[in-house]
Amino acid sequence: MSASSSARRAPSGRTETAYVVTPRSAGGSAPGRTPTKTPPSRTSARYSELSRRLAGVSQKMLTQTLRSLERDGLVTRTVTPTVPVTVTYELTDLGLSLHQVVRGIKIWAEAHMDEVLANCEVFDSESSSPAGVSV
Repeated sequence: MSASSSARRAPSGRTETAYVVTPRSAGGSAPGRTPTKTPPSRTSARYSELSRRLAGVSQKMLTQTLRSLERDGLVTRTVTPTVPVTVTYELTDLGLSLHQVVRGIKIWAEAHMDEVLANCEVFDSESSSPAGVSV
């Protein structure tokens, strides 16, 4: 599968690349991995900064995820022609809107985690009935 892309020169002299958004390119992520606890802004981040924030994520996985997010239109990748080349990533309006939804799910999960765990314990204890007895 190839991605269609277009590049444009930003007023700052940087080249911005935008990709066509397709839902099939959305990749999964490991649960509990949140790059920052503060609300996102239009602040851009370099690859190395993202890598530090997401300690434990392999270089390959971070690169694949960033490409997928860029292709989906959730992140903008900006290349600045310096020596060496500087590449930064920033959430798009679409990415910011998705962040609000995911943040709501995270808040709900944190608020209800004790209840979920209690239900798991009840279910597991009921499921471990004596042999030969069907549930």
